[in-house]
Amino acid sequence: MATSLSAIVVDCRDSLSQASWWATVLGHQLSERNPNEYEVSHPSSGGTRLYFMNVPEAKPVKNRLHVDITTDGSVEAEVARLVAAGGTFVEMRQDLATLQNPDTWAVMQDPEGNEFCVLNADSITGLM
Repeated sequence: MATSLSAIVVDCRDSLSQASWWATVLGHQLSERNPNEYEVSHPSSGGTRLYFMNVPEAKPVKNRLHVDITTDGSVEAEVARLVAAGGTFVEMRQDLATLQNPDTWAVMQDPEGNEFCVLNADSITGLM
């Protein structure tokens, strides 16, 4: 029996707003699953889907799970694009353990405060 990752589900206060934001950021397709749940998926390749579900409670603390998104341009330019779209820049970080090619990334938050990171696809030493 095989197992695979089907979707990442994000609890939120406004599922349509959050799903719309992430669909715009990722250039993916938005679809309604029901009036309280929306799906964001890549229009052609499928891949892991993001589901956004309405929940009554607010986000109490920092995420225990976050997503990393990559850009083929500069991290700074992508941060500026995401801030203009409604995201929040938190800080820049660097992994000095990889001294020959240090990984540098931006920590950000989506409009509801969920943390995520922005990395340059060419500089990721541990993931490619």
